[in-house]
Formats: sequence, structure tokens, C-alpha cells
Amino acid sequence: MPIRCYNRVLLLLLIVMAAATLLPFITLAPNRLVSGIPQPLTDIAPAALWQPALLWTVLAALAFLPGRWPLAATLLVSEALFALLLWWSGHAAQQLIATSGPVARASVGSGQWLLLALTLLMFSDAAQRLVSSGLVRVLLHLQLLIIPVAMLLAGWFDSLSLLKEYANRQEVFHDAFGQHLTLLFGTLIPALLIGITLGLWCHRRPGVQPSVFAVLNVIQTVPSVALFGLLMVPLSGLASALPLLGQWGISGIGLAPALIALVLYALLPLVRGVVAGLAQVPRDVLESARAMGMSSRQIFVKAQVPLALPVLLRSLRVVAIQTVGMAVIAALIGAGGFGALVFQGLLSSALDLVLLGVIPVISLAVAMDALFNLVIAALEAKHHD
Repeated sequence: MPIRCYNRVLLLLLIVMAAATLLPFITLAPNRLVSGIPQPLTDIAPAALWQPALLWTVLAALAFLPGRWPLAATLLVSEALFALLLWWSGHAAQQLIATSGPVARASVGSGQWLLLALTLLMFSDAAQRLVSSGLVRVLLHLQLLIIPVAMLLAGWFDSLSLLKEYANRQEVFHDAFGQHLTLLFGTLIPALLIGITLGLWCHRRPGVQPSVFAVLNVIQTVPSVALFGLLMVPLSGLASALPLLGQWGISGIGLAPALIALVLYALLPLVRGVVAGLAQVPRDVLESARAMGMSSRQIFVKAQVPLALPVLLRSLRVVAIQTVGMAVIAALIGAGGFGALVFQGLLSSALDLVLLGVIPVISLAVAMDALFNLVIAALEAKHHD
């Protein structure tokens, strides 16, 4: 009887994972300024390699088994492997720092990052195959955060250079976090007001859609750094002509040009989302609402908005994730945020400082994506019921 693979994605990820073990699991440097020496997993704890090897073998066996229970087992084993890799990150850093001195720096290597990413992909693929409900899938992914957060709060990762960098720059980090959130919500609120207004106008007057979308498409194609630069000159002129604007913090650099540019970039997805969401409302629903004697306002509020809301939320999710990433570039014009840490790290060739800015940005983007997915899944489940 021929052997058949029922989960080729899992098997491919396991093959890549086996190759990733040859990459540096952790890097050890004598201090913050010197490049680290790569340490593969085979050199750190050769006697304990049976633990990940056992889980890898179990996952490989599950790829050749049919049915739903192997998928459920894949979820559990991949999460266990994820927790084990996290545990080894902290343990390896503690062992290396204990033997190298307090000023030594142990950083997570490229192999460990790749192993963690592959493990999360295994979990996500198994959840996609096993669970049909979008809401349950989102909750399954969210519970993955329990393990790393618990380890972080317990101080298990304190020996890693990234946590040492955070300990040295706590106030700067917290200020950057607040500035990044200011950029995010300072963009979303006005972008929503303008985008929904423009979207409703385009929906009710289809003739203006080509002109509006042409302008928004042109704005979207302008590089972010160039747009920041284009806004500096007129805002500086306004601040010089009207000193009151300068007192309010409006100038050629800082928060004002960053917010204006980010709002302009956010308009295209939002306007398209409003137009697409309202256009996909079935005509039968509108005719039934009119037959029930509803006014135009009641039809809009009770029929069109609930049905168009999932599409609008998907557009808003794109805008939120886009803004989280683009706000990093805004640090070049003095808007602050995590971009300031990133560019400081690049200028000083401090990789840990770069990661101290990059990892929160990625985490914030993932959190925004999960939040919107949770809300959208809940809405769709409600409409389905």
C-alpha cells in the first residue's frame, strides 16, 4: 500500500525547519558594540536535542495521517514546540551570560526567528483546516500569546540583549509607544471622517468616482518620504505667516506634517471600502425595506450600514496596519514614535536598538489585525445566525 501525505504544507514546513537548525540559534557578543558569534542549537545543548527532535518526528508522522484528529494533534504539538523554542531562547541566554560575564550580550539568532515563524505557520495552517468559524480561529491564535507573555512577565527573557536594551531605555521606549499611538489614532479618526464622507458622496454620485479615485491613486503612489518633504515647505510658511499655528505645534516638522501625510495615505482604502460595501448591499434588501415603509435614513442606518460594515472594517484594518508601519518613517521629520528608536539604532549600528523599535511595531500591527479580525468574525457570525 503506497504511503500518502495528507498534509503537504506541514511536511514542507518541517523540511524547512530541519534546515533552519543549521542557522544561528543565538549569538553571543562580549559587549554591546561588538558583533556576536553565532551559536547553533546543536552547540548550545546537544544533550537536550531529543526534545525538539521528538516533537518534530511527531509532527512529521501526523502529516501522513488522515482525518480531523491529526489536525487537532498538530495544533497541540506545534504549540508545544513553540513554547519549547521560547523556553530554550531564555535558557540558552542565561547559560551563555553566566559563563561570559555580565556585560556580554546574547541575542536571538536568525535560526531561532525562523523556527518560531515556521512553528506559528504550522499552527495557523492546522487551525485553518480544522476550524471553519473565523471567530474561533482568531481566539485560537490569540491564546498563543499567553505563553510568551507569561514568560516575559516571569523574567525568563531578561538575559537576552533585547530586554537589557529595554531596561536601559524604558522611559524612551514608553514615550515612543505613546507617540506611536498618537500617530495611529490621530490618523484613524480624521481619516474615518473624511473617508466615510467621500465614500458616501462617491456612492450617491457615481459620476465623480473616476475623478476622486484618480486623485487618491496619485497620492498613494507618492513615496512617503517625498510626501513628508512636500508638506514641510507650505506648513513652515503657514507657521511663519500665522504665529498662532506655531504655538499650536503646527510647523514644517513634527507631528502636523506626519498626520496630514498619513491621513492622505489612508483615504484611498477607506473610500474604496465605503463604496464597495454600500455597492454590495443586495437590491432585494433595499426594495424590501422600502416596501416596509422605511425612510431613506432608516434604510441607510438599519439596512445598508450593517451589511456594509464588514467591508468597511476590512478597509479600516488595512489602514490601521498601514499606518502602524508608515508611522516609523514619520520619525525622519521629528514625529517620534518607534521609528526614532529604529533610526537611532541604524545610525549607531546597534541591532538590539533597531529590534527594540521594530518588534513593537510588528506586535502592534499583529494586534490591530487580530482585533479587527475578531470584530469582523463576530459580525459575520451574528449575520449568519
